[in-house]
Amino acid sequence: MVAKIINGQTVAASVQELVKHQVERLANNGVKPCLCTILVGENPSSISYINRKQKAARDVGITTKDLRFNDTLSQKELLRVVTDLNSDTNVHGVLVQLPLPRHLDQNAIISELYPIKDVDGLTPFNSGMIMKGKPAITPCTPMGILELLDFYKINVVGMDVVIINRSSLVGKPLSCLLLDRGSTVTVCHSRSKKLEEKLMRSEMIISAVGNREHFTLSGDMVRPGAVVIDVGISRLNGQICGDVDFGSVRTKASWITPVPGGVGPMTVAILLRNTVAAALSANGMENKSIYDQYSD
Repeated sequence: MVAKIINGQTVAASVQELVKHQVERLANNGVKPCLCTILVGENPSSISYINRKQKAARDVGITTKDLRFNDTLSQKELLRVVTDLNSDTNVHGVLVQLPLPRHLDQNAIISELYPIKDVDGLTPFNSGMIMKGKPAITPCTPMGILELLDFYKINVVGMDVVIINRSSLVGKPLSCLLLDRGSTVTVCHSRSKKLEEKLMRSEMIISAVGNREHFTLSGDMVRPGAVVIDVGISRLNGQICGDVDFGSVRTKASWITPVPGGVGPMTVAILLRNTVAAALSANGMENKSIYDQYSD
């Protein structure tokens, strides 16, 4: 068996094409959708992510604001920035790049953001709506994973799924979304016992550890025919890689995402889609088509 490749670049391009059409629709109604990103400090990975998101937004016609501050910015000053953006009617989406420097309380910062502008889907309101099964704005990486599964018509109803991540960015919201679709979900983490036994019983593995020095998903940990979604990002021997030992796992799985080129492009594409959806909602315009790209 050789697994089929789940190509995130192909799916992201299709999402971005739809976003372009919606940006044009907004422009025809006198609205310029705007994404504002906030970066505090000089974390190289965060700088790279922000640059990529800014470029992707401009490429689809979304106006951008790029706010960057040094790591001496205080909690009070950052809260004031967020408050000002909340009241700025020309800004439709706000993204606070995480992680923030340690002296800043990122939960308090995110909680200050208006849910309608929370294009990362991380405010308490948006997180709660996911728990209720009625998400208004869905976190980008979990939604990107669902879009990949939909595009390749991988049916998760009744599927036994293991997610190796319990964060509010990936594992927790993704578990809710998959439960709503009828999957049986096990969330594992660094303290989980008998992880390999759980993985071998799983029909789909979603790994988002992001540290190859501490964890590698190898072929002998994967049930034959399983779907493997690699969300991890690490640098190994100078090369970008994921959690998965691609060579050994590809001979066991039925479907697999590469790194790079798998989930990563989808995270950015969904961010753009969330921004346009926020702009549509703020202007009382129908945004259903934004989310129904692959529905029958």
